[in-house]
Amino acid sequence: MAVKIAKNIVGFSIKKKDAPKASTQAEPEMMHEELQRPDELKGYTYKIKTPLSDHAMYITINNLVLNIDTEHEQEYPFEIFINSKNMDQFQWILALTRVISAVFRKGGDATFLVEELKQVFDPQGGYFKKGGRFMPSLVAEIGDVLDRHMRRIGLIKDTALSSEHVAMINEKRAQAEGQNQEPDSTEQYPPGAQLCQKCLTTAMVMMDGCMTCLACGDSKCG
Repeated sequence: MAVKIAKNIVGFSIKKKDAPKASTQAEPEMMHEELQRPDELKGYTYKIKTPLSDHAMYITINNLVLNIDTEHEQEYPFEIFINSKNMDQFQWILALTRVISAVFRKGGDATFLVEELKQVFDPQGGYFKKGGRFMPSLVAEIGDVLDRHMRRIGLIKDTALSSEHVAMINEKRAQAEGQNQEPDSTEQYPPGAQLCQKCLTTAMVMMDGCMTCLACGDSKCG
C-alpha cells in the first residue's frame, strides 16, 4: 500500500528486533572446588568381603545435595572413606580415598573413576565373588562399589536390554542348561562357562557356534 509523505524527511532510523527477554530461571548449581563442606552430608555405607582378608571392608561415600527442592536436585559424591580391621593395606587405601575425594570435590564428570578403578588387575590374580562374578583386584571391587553408588544416585544411567535381547538370552540359557545332563543347583550358570570380559561373570558359553554371555548378552559374533 502506497503512503504519501507530505513533509520533508529530516532523518531516519532502522527499527531493531526486540531483544529476547533474559531468562528468569537461575542456572542449576554444579559441583565445584569452591563449595565448602556443610556440617551434614548424606552418606551410604557398603560392605564388601573378599577372600583376600578375614575381615570385611566398609566403604562409606558421603554425598552433597545441590539445588534442593528444585527440579535440578541432585546428589554428588563429596568424599569417600574405607574402614577395615585389616591394617595391612591401610597406607595405600588411605591415599586412594584422598585422591578420589579430591576428584569428587574438583567438580565435573567423575564417573570416569569407575572404569579406571575396575581396570586395575592384581599381578597375583583376582578372585571370584558369589554368583561367578570375577574381580581382578581389590581396587576393582572398590570401583564396582563406586559404580553401584553412582547408579543409585543417578549419575550413571542403566542401559536396559531390549525385550528381544532378553528373550534371546533366556532362550540360549535354557538350551545351555538343557545340554547339561546333571545340573548342579548350586551353580548359577552352566558348568564349563567361561569368563565374560564385558561383565566379568562366568557365564560365557558356546551356542550356535558362537560364544555368548548368559548374563549380559555379549556375543563374539556381534
